[in-house]
Amino acid sequence: MKRNVGTIDRVLRIVIALVIGVLLITGQLGGALAVILGIVALILLVTGLAGSCPLYAALGFSTCPRKASG
Repeated sequence: MKRNVGTIDRVLRIVIALVIGVLLITGQLGGALAVILGIVALILLVTGLAGSCPLYAALGFSTCPRKASG
């Protein structure tokens, strides 16, 4: 897969996923909200670590800096 997630975007995704994970592990979240946020956290973590987001690809969007042509 082509990289389309920039460094700041990747860091934010991973940090948000970790915060949600901590809230889930400590029991601060429960019920359906916990399940939904758990899935969101997993998606954010995987896309952050991989540096590629399928939704960005489908929309033709990228937060990676453009390479200089030369």
